[in-house]
Amino acid sequence: MKRNVHLFAVVACALFAFVFMGAEKAKKAAQPKGEPIQAKIGVISIITGQGAAYGEAITNGIKLARDEVNAKGEVFVDLKVEDSSGKQEQALAAAQKLINSEKVVAIIGPTLSNEMKVAGPEANASGVPIMGTSTTAKGITQIGKYVFRNALPESQAIPASIGKAVKKYNIKKVALLYGNDDVFTKSGFDTMKEVSEKLKLNIVTIQEFQKGQADYKAQLTKIASLKPDAVFCSALYNEGGVILAQARKMGLKVPFVGGNGFNSPQVIEIAKDAAEGLVVATPWYPERNDPKVKAFVAKYEKTYGKKPDQFAAQAYDAFYIMTDALKAAGKPDRDRLRDSMAATKNFQGVLGKFSFDAERDVVMEPIVLVIKGGKFQIFR
Repeated sequence: MKRNVHLFAVVACALFAFVFMGAEKAKKAAQPKGEPIQAKIGVISIITGQGAAYGEAITNGIKLARDEVNAKGEVFVDLKVEDSSGKQEQALAAAQKLINSEKVVAIIGPTLSNEMKVAGPEANASGVPIMGTSTTAKGITQIGKYVFRNALPESQAIPASIGKAVKKYNIKKVALLYGNDDVFTKSGFDTMKEVSEKLKLNIVTIQEFQKGQADYKAQLTKIASLKPDAVFCSALYNEGGVILAQARKMGLKVPFVGGNGFNSPQVIEIAKDAAEGLVVATPWYPERNDPKVKAFVAKYEKTYGKKPDQFAAQAYDAFYIMTDALKAAGKPDRDRLRDSMAATKNFQGVLGKFSFDAERDVVMEPIVLVIKGGKFQIFR
C-alpha cells in the first residue's frame, strides 16, 4: 500500500512539473518577458502632389508617436511608409505592397476617402486592420469589419458648424458650393444639403467645381447675384483657399462655413486675410488647456518647426490607439489586433476622449472654430 502511495506521489509530481513547465514555455513563447512586441505597421499617405500638406502633417504625427512608443520599450514598431500622391491606383498598389510584400500587421491611411474606397476593400479582404485618420466621407467603415477611422466624419462635424453659424448670424438663405469629382467633397456637400433642408434654410443655388480648378468667377458671380446670408463650401484646402480669396476680392463678404478639408493652416496660407471668419468643426484645438495637448504641441513644434494641425493630431492619436491595441492583443496578429482595436473605449488622446462605436466609427464631440486674427479660435 505504501509503495502504491509513493508511486502515485511520484507520478503526480512529474505530471505537475510537466504541466507547469509546459505552461511556462507557452507563456514565454507568446510574449518573452521584458521583450517588446515587435510589429510592422504600414502608412499610406500623400507625400507628393496635390494635398501633400495633409500627408506631411499625417506622416509627421505618426512618426512622432512612433518615436515616443518605441522609446517606452513595450512595443517596437517598424514603420513602412508608401506615397499615394492622392491617387486611387497608387493607394491600391501601396496597400497591396504593404499587405503582401511587407507583411504589415496593420495600415494607417490612406489620406483621402477616394483612396480608402479602393485600399479599404483590399485590406478588408486580406484580413488586415486599416485605420483612416482623415477619411471623413460617409460609408467608410461600412467597407468591412477590418476598416476603422478616428477622423471625425462630416456627418458629425458639419451639423455642428452649420448649427452654430445659423444661430450666430441668423442665416436664412444659403448657397452651396462643392467639388463634384471627389468622394470626400461630394459627401460633405450631401451633408450640407441635408442639414440645410432639416433647418429649413432656403438654398438659393448649388454650384460645382472640379479638383485643381483655378478660376471660380462663374460660380461666385452667380452666388453673389442671389445675395445669400452665407456660403456652405465643401472643398480640399487647395481649392478652398483660392475660393475664399476670390470671393472676398469680388466683394462677397458673407460668412463661409467649410467642410473638413478647410481644417488646415494651409487655407490661411493661401487665402491670407480672406480666410477671416471661416467657420469649421473639428475634434482638434491646439490651445486646449490640457497637459497632454501642450506636450504634443511643444514636441511637434520642436521637431518640425510648426504647430500641429488637425491631421497631425488625428494621426498621432491613431498610432497610440493602434499600439495600445497591440499591447492588449499580446502579439502582432492581425485578427487579434482587429478585435483589440474594436474594443477601444474612452481612449484619452490629444483630441480628447475617444471610442469606437459598433461599426468601428468615431464617438467624440466636435469643436466649432472660426479663423480670427490669422488663426483658428473657438467660435462663440
